[in-house]
Amino acid sequence: MLRRTCLGLLAAAGSALSTPTNPIQLHVDLDVDPARENELRQNFRNIFRPAISRQPGFVSVRLLKLRGAVVGEPPGDFNYRLVISFQSEQQRQAWVKSEDHQKAWPAIEKTLRPGKLRAVLFDVV
Repeated sequence: MLRRTCLGLLAAAGSALSTPTNPIQLHVDLDVDPARENELRQNFRNIFRPAISRQPGFVSVRLLKLRGAVVGEPPGDFNYRLVISFQSEQQRQAWVKSEDHQKAWPAIEKTLRPGKLRAVLFDVV
């Protein structure tokens, strides 16, 4: 009986894994105070990345520093971009509501100039 239950659970888990889902990416443009760039980088490495990495559905997180525009205009006053990817938007929203996020995000936010943030959500195709 236990063997049948285990086999049933494995089959269900396998079919769930084979169901294709497209991850999401959130691009958060940040206007970081130049005097606080090192603090941002340290907080990202030591606080934010470890906290987000342990969340269900987490795929990846990257902190990018703007080098320049190759074509067109650079994104306004924003000098950094945070790129966050989760398996689903629901999992990303759960991260935002989590206690880990409530502790980790202020470490990033305090390095920004007031009111300087823009977020755009993408589906990975």
